[in-house]
Amino acid sequence: MKLLKMAAAGLALLSLPLSAALNGHPVVLVHGFQPANLAERPTGADVSSNGADYWAGFWLSRADARIDWPSQERITGKIATDYVWPKLQQLSRAGTCNSGCIFVSHSTGDLVTRYIIDNQALWLKNAGLQPLNIIASFDFAGAGGGVELADLAVNVAGGGSWTDAALRAALSLWLGQMPSPSNIGVLNDLRVNTARQLASFPTSRVPRLRFAGAGSDFLNATGPFLPGTDDGVVASHSTCGSSAVGSFDSCSANVAFDGKLASQSSGVKGFMPYHYPMLMGNDYSHSGLIEDSRDGEVTAANARATYLNAEALQFQTYQQSRGWWVFASNYLLVTGSDRQSMSSLVSQAAD
Repeated sequence: MKLLKMAAAGLALLSLPLSAALNGHPVVLVHGFQPANLAERPTGADVSSNGADYWAGFWLSRADARIDWPSQERITGKIATDYVWPKLQQLSRAGTCNSGCIFVSHSTGDLVTRYIIDNQALWLKNAGLQPLNIIASFDFAGAGGGVELADLAVNVAGGGSWTDAALRAALSLWLGQMPSPSNIGVLNDLRVNTARQLASFPTSRVPRLRFAGAGSDFLNATGPFLPGTDDGVVASHSTCGSSAVGSFDSCSANVAFDGKLASQSSGVKGFMPYHYPMLMGNDYSHSGLIEDSRDGEVTAANARATYLNAEALQFQTYQQSRGWWVFASNYLLVTGSDRQSMSSLVSQAAD
């Protein structure tokens, strides 16, 4: 099976155009947490194969490079030294980002990307290399604000209570296994307080553009352990880029996840530096955000954002009235979301 997966990934890479750039800007992918890594502990070619498989649903054929990393390691440890740093050197020497790169991250890739953005210029300058010109990062289901499920998993692995049946079910659905001290890896970095302390005050002004969902792949079994609205794995305080942990139900103060235009008393009002929420999809799950499948309509917390080089990502929107007479409400929807996936909407707008 592994050989077949590697062969498929290889064919996918061979089919890539010489440049898969978005409007002339090369795309660099940074994948998220892969639970199976905790038990399998991949190295070498397996890490690369897993990275290709991760993005195969949509973004693989649209990327110029990937930064692959194994989830059994720590971000500031082997992930940085053995996987991120060699790739940064390669990208610098090849001049891949000279015209301005766009990073595309998913889940924990958001946290890895934040660490990269905050450190890459200094690292490369110290090595006598040209820093990467990163003009924006598109962060799908970003876990940069931490994941409450990771706190629970680490607590259980350390001998905490394991008696709650609902908690057992939630962690088993997410991880596919029981956590133990020997197989938590990057889960340590995903703990809410730990994640928020990693490169929390970036010197780089690279805009982090956020794309969030409110669906679930786990029949909402994980929802009770996540504050506010969540995507089945990550709560909105993290996916939206909130500056504070809280029970939030929207990335906006004015529009709900389903697009209803109304004051959102539980909407995020303050954001981490250079974090800007863009699209929200009420039916998109954590994994569904980077696939090429349409999961309901999409709304916009913000329809326009500016890259570091002053170019802009912009979505066309329209309003639709729903309901009858005095009970009618207005909804803000993104043009094309009735027929395209969120990833497709983002790719098309960026190109």
